[in-house]
Amino acid sequence: MGEILEAIMMISFGISWPISIMKSYKSKTAKGKSMTFTLLILFGYICGILSKFVSQNITYVLAVYIFNVCAVSVDLFMQIRNTKLDKERELLEAEA
Repeated sequence: MGEILEAIMMISFGISWPISIMKSYKSKTAKGKSMTFTLLILFGYICGILSKFVSQNITYVLAVYIFNVCAVSVDLFMQIRNTKLDKERELLEAEA
């Protein structure tokens, strides 16, 4: 039962990342996003993956952790891209 509840939690969190990625892609801005928050979430998921290996409790939930790490990583790269775009816009506005 514990694995099922953990999977439900991870799936619930995992649903939000593709939504965040699309919002980041469309908005082309990093305003309102926190790099620290994203990195902490990524660190947490990595610790969750490591806990599965350390406890030798490798189940299907590991696949959900891996999906979430991939999704958060994409969101992180979108945030880096958008931060760069924000800086470029600010430079153009300063020159104008």
